[in-house]
Amino acid sequence: MAPGAEGEPAALFEAERGRLLAVAGPVLDLACGRGRHALALGRAGRVAIGLDRDRARLAELARAARAGHLPVHPLLADVEASGAIPLASASCGAVLVFRYLHRPLASEIVRVLRPGGLLLYETFTRRHREIAEQPRNPAFLLEPGELPKLFAALETLRAEEAVVEAPAPEAVARLVARKAGPGRPD
Repeated sequence: MAPGAEGEPAALFEAERGRLLAVAGPVLDLACGRGRHALALGRAGRVAIGLDRDRARLAELARAARAGHLPVHPLLADVEASGAIPLASASCGAVLVFRYLHRPLASEIVRVLRPGGLLLYETFTRRHREIAEQPRNPAFLLEPGELPKLFAALETLRAEEAVVEAPAPEAVARLVARKAGPGRPD
């Protein structure tokens, strides 16, 4: 985890904030940790679901949501073990994934998106091993051009791979994509 990664929302989140606030339905923050993105959405008045398998981090998220009277709902689930996101099909206006990669969940992410729903995804590429200590496991690092291919069922609105410097150097891939159908906020 990069320094500061648990605090302020990611630059991609901030760049797409307008689109996120315009979607209908709750927003799923998948593998949310302490829920920095779910809390940011809650502060903006949006219903967010923070899903993680770490009970302690979800407890922190729940405390922060209660203290701020935010519409943020922690959800404990080990999606890697189950292979499924425990939400109804087409139930989410958006799905956020930051600093997490479990390739078998790609179809589940698409399944829970509503028609017109958004996906914001940012995680590390193989190039990250050249500039940082963690993560090193290839299972957690994307190949060049892999992220849009994992979500080929969605319309790509933005895709990029870059080395970013703040707060520490990271090699990341970013994707903003939309599920076909009505409800397309622009």
